[in-house]
Amino acid sequence: MKFADIPHHSSIKARLSAMAAEGRVPHALLIHGPSGSGKFMLARAFAQLLHCQNPGPDGEPCGECDPCRQHEAFNHVDTLYVFPVVKDEKHKAPVSADFMTEFKEFVSRNPWMDFDRWAASFDKKNAQPAIYISESDALRSALALTTTRSRYKTVILWLPEKMNEQTANKLLKLIEEPFADTIFILVSNDASAILPTIRSRCQPLEATRLPDPVMARWLAVRFAMDETDALALAHIAEGDMNRALRQSDATSVTRLFWDMFVALMRKSYMRDVAGLRDWANDLTALGREAEIKFYAYCTRLIRENFVYNFHLADISYLTRDEAQFSRNFARFIHEGNAERIVERMDRAAADIAGNANGKIVNFDFAVKMIMLIKS
Repeated sequence: MKFADIPHHSSIKARLSAMAAEGRVPHALLIHGPSGSGKFMLARAFAQLLHCQNPGPDGEPCGECDPCRQHEAFNHVDTLYVFPVVKDEKHKAPVSADFMTEFKEFVSRNPWMDFDRWAASFDKKNAQPAIYISESDALRSALALTTTRSRYKTVILWLPEKMNEQTANKLLKLIEEPFADTIFILVSNDASAILPTIRSRCQPLEATRLPDPVMARWLAVRFAMDETDALALAHIAEGDMNRALRQSDATSVTRLFWDMFVALMRKSYMRDVAGLRDWANDLTALGREAEIKFYAYCTRLIRENFVYNFHLADISYLTRDEAQFSRNFARFIHEGNAERIVERMDRAAADIAGNANGKIVNFDFAVKMIMLIKS
């Protein structure tokens, strides 16, 4: 992993490169910021740079020496990974090493480190991965061994906020009294949830959310995506690449929601009550969770169509299909009804979440759209 492979965060990359070049590396770093911003990749690139035998003048690891190749394969002997795991019948006192094969495969497929996908990868469903006290004991034993090939032994700890208090207190002792050759790199989505005494002993580096244009360029290149669609997807994801990738993976679901939105608006405009009853039944058949997500999707489109009327391309985030539909539809969404439509959608979603009858809620909402779309 090289810094050049990671979009954005130029200031953090520069600071990490300078630390390595000057040999002034703090014994504990905390790279924190929102999910999907690339923090774990920054940690990996920094650990690789520390071990690289031929770092470049640009502050990058060479990518060719043995340590760099070992880092790429997650096999560097002086790099330890600590991450949340689950207890099950086989692992009563689980540690990261028990799941290292699965973790390597996960990171290879999910370099942006989607915690929800990691949690879903375990056989024990609905389990909440955590870092247990058994991890602290195993880590102390591993760090007691001297480095074999490098100046530093690095510990990349993903999501320290997933430690319980007992585990955190044991880790605190390791950070307070570090081995001379050990560098801790903590990677957190929520620094405020970390034990304050641990935070105070780490040098913090804050990774900000990815700007929409940066994310859009990455998505466009990675998936050969149209730039307009990529920018719309980036805007919806709000800087979280994991969220953008989940949305990209759900293309068929998004297309279904889009078709249902268009059908709703056309049938409402035509006052097709019988068609709206069938539409409500079709939406109900998708299930409660999908119904709630559909209303959230519709809320975004209503807001985007309201903005579309101002003809300000810089703040309009519609895909090509959405933009084509909005050319004729947006004029029906205005100051007089936009807020009321969104309120109705939010109310319908809340009723569905509260276990109300979906057919009744959806049909009632659809009929009210007849009046709202004409107002």
